[in-house]
Amino acid sequence: MAEPRGNLRWFLVFWLFVLSAVSFLDRVNISVAGGSIAREFHLTQVQLGWVFSSFLWGYALFQTFGGWLADRLGPRRILTAGVVWWGIFTALTAVVSPAITGAIFVFVGVRFLLGAGEAIIFPASNQFVSRWIPTEERGFANGLIFAGVGAGAGSAPSLVTYILIHQGWRASFWFSALLGLLVGVVWLLAARDTPENHPKISATELAHIQAGRTTKDQSLGSQTNHLSWGTILSSREVWAVTLSYFCFGYVAWIFFSWFYIYLAQVRGLNLKSSAFYSTFPPIAMVACSLLGGWINDRLSALHGKRAGRCGIAVFALALAAVLLVVGSQATSARLASLVLAGGAGALYLAQSSYWSVTADIAGARAGSASGFMNMGAQLGGAVTALLTPVIAGHLGWTYPFLVAATLSALGALAWLFVDPSRQLAATKVSGATP
Repeated sequence: MAEPRGNLRWFLVFWLFVLSAVSFLDRVNISVAGGSIAREFHLTQVQLGWVFSSFLWGYALFQTFGGWLADRLGPRRILTAGVVWWGIFTALTAVVSPAITGAIFVFVGVRFLLGAGEAIIFPASNQFVSRWIPTEERGFANGLIFAGVGAGAGSAPSLVTYILIHQGWRASFWFSALLGLLVGVVWLLAARDTPENHPKISATELAHIQAGRTTKDQSLGSQTNHLSWGTILSSREVWAVTLSYFCFGYVAWIFFSWFYIYLAQVRGLNLKSSAFYSTFPPIAMVACSLLGGWINDRLSALHGKRAGRCGIAVFALALAAVLLVVGSQATSARLASLVLAGGAGALYLAQSSYWSVTADIAGARAGSASGFMNMGAQLGGAVTALLTPVIAGHLGWTYPFLVAATLSALGALAWLFVDPSRQLAATKVSGATP
């Protein structure tokens, strides 16, 4: 009787989903608590935008370094260290006092450093995927990991609002910090950097993983093959997905940073209604992230990776552009919420494509390549956080969504230049054992 294959890899992918959810709870709780913070510290919306964007600048600028660390140290240690870092700086957000002179700059500094620490989450996750997940399963694996984005962002409005009403905004940050430390301990105990090093993996599951990886050299810290930064930065695919992910990040962060405030202050919904309707985009993100990952794998198996990885991304970003235009024009607040949520969901149909492609083309150096790509998305998000209130203040709140729709269409076009079968060429390190 054959040994059961085992599903250890899927348990670890699920725990990356949990870590992803907690990381997004840590980063978007401030958008829900932003109104309370602004009142207590007498901040304008533009100043609040500085606080929002400071996280994203830290997050963006440390993406490439975080990916390099994940390649060198492995996803187990780097993610554990990252969770501790998130906990510290999430908690420090809660201890900023209005009595401090220049409290706005303290908020900016703390949120910047929180972003720097969170920069490792997805490059490290992609490094894990390149080592643990066969190529034919990567679409769904990445879809599940990034469903955590929607789960964390979706739970934040109701959860943070409840804590805010009963205990104050500071308590929500303490809760997020402690939750992160708890899930980080579980990851440290359960995970290993490679399947070959995990004592609980079955021989059948290990053979299945090894047969489906795109590169033979997956050993931690191996120097036999080296993927240089020159190779990464000269790749048309890397630049195309980075440009597209900048557009993706710009659109996504309108929902993460401003959607709750948009519903409350522009559409006139009360606190509880704003919390309720602002959960719609994250719910759509969760469902469509999973669906997009599944479609990605199915189309790739049936028609090749160009159709599976790229085709779904082009369709998703184009559909998101259409729904953003329609939703921004809706006169009913509730209808606008539903249509715009559909736009957020359509966007996330493409999410797994970005990370699957970088794992496919970069293999053992997926952390570095995907870290560079993710820097593009976070720069897009940082621009959103700063530019959205400026555009809205001068032109009205319809225009931020129209700008986002334009960028979404541009992101769709960029995918036409991606060939997911073109792996980046590694060079042999001098003196390495063949």
